[in-house]
Amino acid sequence: MSDEAGKGTSPNLKGEDGESGITARPLAPESRPQSPVTPFSAGKGKRVMGYVLTALTVLFLLFDAAGKLVMPPQVAQAFVRLGVPAQLSMDIGILLLVCTALYAIPRTGVLGAILLTGYLGGAVAIQMRAGGPVFETLFPVIFAVIAWAGILLREDRLREVFPVRCRRCGK
Repeated sequence: MSDEAGKGTSPNLKGEDGESGITARPLAPESRPQSPVTPFSAGKGKRVMGYVLTALTVLFLLFDAAGKLVMPPQVAQAFVRLGVPAQLSMDIGILLLVCTALYAIPRTGVLGAILLTGYLGGAVAIQMRAGGPVFETLFPVIFAVIAWAGILLREDRLREVFPVRCRRCGK
């Protein structure tokens, strides 16, 4: 198609200097399309649910740590089945207690959640290496999601870093 034939039917994309006339400019804030999806804010119900999930997480982790410290026969059998030396039980239990305490304290909750994520990731790795059943392999992942949901619902500062959006409710 020649330049003559295209005149008047298509927009002129060349500037006066022969370069492309199209420039990328950021939209002014008032002209940006407004998304109907916005970060949700923590109402009282969400915050209470966050504390409930956090409390359930802490109770389970304390029970798990106690099992590692006391070392009943079921825990000893699990250590053997997973190929973890039994003498590490006390160290793992103390590590879990420290991570759980950091998670339970509001000022250090995010640090505790990060450390628990690492701890639970190690549990997944051990289960996968030992060829554990699917549920036992995925349980630490599910548990980490519950732990993060608890802290996300109760911590406004964390929602600013990781905004969760709800399409259904428009928030």
